[in-house]
Amino acid sequence: MDSTAAAAANQASSEALAAAVANPELNFFEWAAQFMIQGGVFMWVILGIWAVGLAIAFERWNRYRVYNVDGASLFATIRKFVVGNEISAAIQACAESNALLALVMKNGLKRANQTKEQVQDALEATILEVVPKIEQRLPTIALMANVSTLFGLLGTIQGLIQSFGAVANAQAAEKAKLLAMGISVAMNTTALGLLSAISLMMIHAYLQAKGERMIKEIEENSVKLVDLLGTKKAYKNTHDQDAA
Repeated sequence: MDSTAAAAANQASSEALAAAVANPELNFFEWAAQFMIQGGVFMWVILGIWAVGLAIAFERWNRYRVYNVDGASLFATIRKFVVGNEISAAIQACAESNALLALVMKNGLKRANQTKEQVQDALEATILEVVPKIEQRLPTIALMANVSTLFGLLGTIQGLIQSFGAVANAQAAEKAKLLAMGISVAMNTTALGLLSAISLMMIHAYLQAKGERMIKEIEENSVKLVDLLGTKKAYKNTHDQDAA
């Protein structure tokens, strides 16, 4: 008697669920809410992970806007001041920018009157300081993508366990229908987990590529600055010798 009642309850629930899913009058928000509720508690876990990953990605994107600068334009300005023997003006031009490249150039220019090795040391020390700022929290976005996928699979397994449990108490004629409905609902967590993972992985790849370009630009312009200051000093020494 109890198994018959349980089977009837499961059947009624499944039929109501099928009718709700098939209802063409649902708008997007109603469908999304229903989709989340059907998937169970892991749907909200995945949604939270997705939100955290997107928040970190937005923070990194916004920070990269501050860190980035047109390297060619900045170095052209520095070159103009260095050639004109206006090192202080070059340092001031770098200080006016919040970009990481400008910070590296400024610390190199502060040692313009010292040896080439000392200039290189200043640049390398500053690069070691700024590179972690660029790479900060990027691995967390990749981690969120991987965890979303795993929670999606975990939610699906939980849904399948519940479905098989319901089928065990159902009538033979209803077992196939109940099992199909249960699997359909269980797949919601996989779908949301994959959607979260794919979007976060794409965002991570974009931010990582942008960060690598910034690091490459910093290293490239650092070498150019060392060469510029070295050439300027060599020209000055030659000029002084000729004058003597």
